[in-house]
Amino acid sequence: MPLPTGSHEYLAQDRVVWGRPAAEAVLEECGRRGARRVMIVSSKTLNRRTDAVERIRSALGDACVGTFDECVEHTPRESVIAAADAARAWSPDLVVTVGGGTVIDTVKVMQIAVAHDLTEPAQLSDYHLGLNPDGSRRTPEIRPAPFRQIVVSTTLGAAEFSDFGGATDRTRGVKDGYLGRTIGAATVILDPGITCHTPQWLWLSTGIRGVDHAVEGLCSAQPSPLIHATCLHALRLFARALPRSLSDPDDLQARLECQQAGWLAGLGILRVPYGASHGIGHSLGAVTGMSHGYTSCVMLPHVMRFNLEATRDRQAEIAQVLDPEGRPVAPETAAERIGALIESLGMPTRLSALDVGADQFAKVAEGAMGNLWVRSNPRPIDDPAQIESLLRAAA
Repeated sequence: MPLPTGSHEYLAQDRVVWGRPAAEAVLEECGRRGARRVMIVSSKTLNRRTDAVERIRSALGDACVGTFDECVEHTPRESVIAAADAARAWSPDLVVTVGGGTVIDTVKVMQIAVAHDLTEPAQLSDYHLGLNPDGSRRTPEIRPAPFRQIVVSTTLGAAEFSDFGGATDRTRGVKDGYLGRTIGAATVILDPGITCHTPQWLWLSTGIRGVDHAVEGLCSAQPSPLIHATCLHALRLFARALPRSLSDPDDLQARLECQQAGWLAGLGILRVPYGASHGIGHSLGAVTGMSHGYTSCVMLPHVMRFNLEATRDRQAEIAQVLDPEGRPVAPETAAERIGALIESLGMPTRLSALDVGADQFAKVAEGAMGNLWVRSNPRPIDDPAQIESLLRAAA
């Protein structure tokens, strides 16, 4: 029997710092890097309705050259170009990104826009990942980022732990993926205190997005021993810490454990191929505007059932990790236990609860068929009718 083969490429990421106040950790990191011109990128809410960004700005003092807070959910190309225009005007040598996946992805793709001098949204078409006619992945050559970002993360979607970003082409109604060796976070700062500003629905739903990373990392068609180990422990942490962060939002220990779980699960992003929960979720977000946290809440259990026969041994491990006593249990219960966790957090479990109707299924399926993760699903998907069937199950 031939030996399994594979490889693991580590991120161009220097450090993860946890448990310290964000402003203090940012100032130290900027000093360590010798940064003299620092641009802050954040959401409007964090910048204008909380003191989180102002604390960081004050700590940086004159080194802060400007704050961009015009990030838009699902990262439309237009907002990426707007951020790139701001960066060109301010000429930073470092970006401090404060927020969740939308803000982090904005900076990732903005770095590509600046590196390649892109000034119009349509120009981004030449730089996103795609599929060749034979189904293989097309990866454009990306120049090194002109500046790195350090990330103060406020959600659990783990965009800070990948060199993969997404931006939506509104004309096509598709969210494209972008990959660059140095576009991800050089340093990640996990401050549970700053996450208290995150709306509860966003915190919990991105927690399920992290669970999705863990499940699809474990069930990958091309598994990795490193990702297998980190994802199993991520599920343990999420299962105990997410409910605690719901019952007591001020429990900073629970929030930190959730952040660490997101880190462990996120190590698999673009290190192992994911499956249809991620792929369909990308299309649902682009077509309907659903947050990616919610797409995982709705789709993950259904995709797990669809993939059961192809991933039976790994779903057995998932079920055991989620069993209160850690007992060996039937793999069929894995999807049930994930579904029960989602319901216990008060998250939506049906598309109808999010105003997504059957009239949108064909367009979602069409977009999903061009998604990398749909094409790498453990159980092959080669017909949009299969995706529409999953959407009907989740309706």
